[in-house]
Amino acid sequence: MSTTRENGSLYTKINGKVATIEFGHPASNSFVAQLLERLTNEFHKLSENSDIVVIVLKSEGDRAFCAGASFDELMAVSDLEEGKIFFSGFANVINAMRTCKKVIIGRVQGKTVGGGVGLVAACDYVFASVDASIRLSELTIGIAPLVIEPAVERKIGTAATSELSLAPSEWKNAYWAQEKGLFSKVFDSMKALDKDLEFFTVKLSSYNHEALEEWKKVLWKDTSHWDTLLTDRAAITGKLVLSEFTRNALSKFKK
Repeated sequence: MSTTRENGSLYTKINGKVATIEFGHPASNSFVAQLLERLTNEFHKLSENSDIVVIVLKSEGDRAFCAGASFDELMAVSDLEEGKIFFSGFANVINAMRTCKKVIIGRVQGKTVGGGVGLVAACDYVFASVDASIRLSELTIGIAPLVIEPAVERKIGTAATSELSLAPSEWKNAYWAQEKGLFSKVFDSMKALDKDLEFFTVKLSSYNHEALEEWKKVLWKDTSHWDTLLTDRAAITGKLVLSEFTRNALSKFKK
């Protein structure tokens, strides 16, 4: 059942040592500022929960995984400060995932756009469906994927990030994303995916949590400057979203 709430929904279910966060929004699981803030707080909270070893991040429904930023909220940005605050929402989530003490596993059932690709890149291991195509569409509306770039580039490298971002209207399929290192495993059916995901997370959560915590720090080495980097990038994106190009593009899209 998908949510009808304008501010989206966020639920966490704990089973053994595995916590599953499920987010949703009626507009293809896109993110409004309030939902980004709630997700950030949830990662911080679970990071400190000593009963949890692994976190699974998933979204509602059987279609899109995440459509990125809310178009309605993008259109509502009216000054530099509002723009910075909105895009800082994605910066804060990525930084919360980066510093989270628990290993984060992504479950991607369908298409993923823009900021959603950033969230997937910030996961430590990703299970994806064959239907999970990806796209960085930012340039089509006059902005650029500045905030999520460090997370995406860390996973797939500069060449693939360039290829993905400079063809903003092209979808890359799940096997392309797997080949580049964004997805860890790709499945033909969600039934097969969920079966393997459950086996994987139960097994992973049985390992020494201290070892996993120390290993996660190593996997995310040399990223401590992201606290300021991503916020600085949010300010630049906030400025771009006020451009005439973006205003025109968003209003056309809305029509």
